[in-house]
Amino acid sequence: MLDYITWLIFAVVVVGLLSLDLFVFHRDAKPVRMREAATWVTAWVSLGLGFGGWIFLTRGSASGAEYLAGYLIEYSLSMDNVFVFAVLFAYFGVPSAYQHRLLFWGVLGAIVFRAMFIVGGTALLATFHIVIYLFGLLLLYTAWRMATAGTEHTNPGANPALRIMRRLIPITDGFEGQRFFVRRNGRLWATPLFAALVVIETSDIMFAIDSVPAILAITTDIMIVFTSNAFAIMGLRSLYFLLAGLIERFEYLKYGLAALLAFAGLKMLTSDVIHLDAWVSLGIILAILLVSIVVSLMVTRNRVVPGTTPPVE
Repeated sequence: MLDYITWLIFAVVVVGLLSLDLFVFHRDAKPVRMREAATWVTAWVSLGLGFGGWIFLTRGSASGAEYLAGYLIEYSLSMDNVFVFAVLFAYFGVPSAYQHRLLFWGVLGAIVFRAMFIVGGTALLATFHIVIYLFGLLLLYTAWRMATAGTEHTNPGANPALRIMRRLIPITDGFEGQRFFVRRNGRLWATPLFAALVVIETSDIMFAIDSVPAILAITTDIMIVFTSNAFAIMGLRSLYFLLAGLIERFEYLKYGLAALLAFAGLKMLTSDVIHLDAWVSLGIILAILLVSIVVSLMVTRNRVVPGTTPPVE
């Protein structure tokens, strides 16, 4: 019965706030200012942590630690999405007034895809034990790829789904307000905004291949995995508008994210012989994130961010 109440609280909070966000605060197209983004980031983080507190109270400290660990992993890995959003908006020339609406629907799609990955991943782990080793190896490979290559070579135009879409439906030369489709001479046309949405969704599928197994390395409880994942993703839009102009300051964060994936991979590969307490895992995750963030900010403290004034000596 308590689990049903937890799911109900989650659904009411999420649906209620998303409805307010889209139909009240952003009913009309407008750019998102940094102060507004900071307010929404604070709201979503507070809700995510507050829901973690509810998990603590109703399911115990171990489940609460697993939720926080999963939340931190997903929120941290979302930094890669922020970089991709910046590249994507520049490639398609998405006006700042339309970016919020685009990310809103992108996030909703991401939640649906993550739910599918989580259900499928937990089912595979429950049915075939060898899958845990395959996930572990996948995470180690992804960690190596992230540490050595990064995301600087992201090219939205090379997205396979976008190429297929261009063959199936014509795309207008310019934007048509916030619309994804328009009808011209009886024929349906997609707008560049829909093309950008296709790239966002397919990119998130690739991110989910990394992040979902990383959380499954902490716990296979579907409620904890999905809710921690969802709360982190829903704060992603505001995180982009808050950090897009400062992303270059987090130069070494990618190594921290690679270390997180490597930790999750090793945890899966050694799960039959080493059983880490949820609080130990949470402590390791926090330490990795703090070190990578502090090092990044220290190394880039004198770096001039585009659009800002250089520090006075």
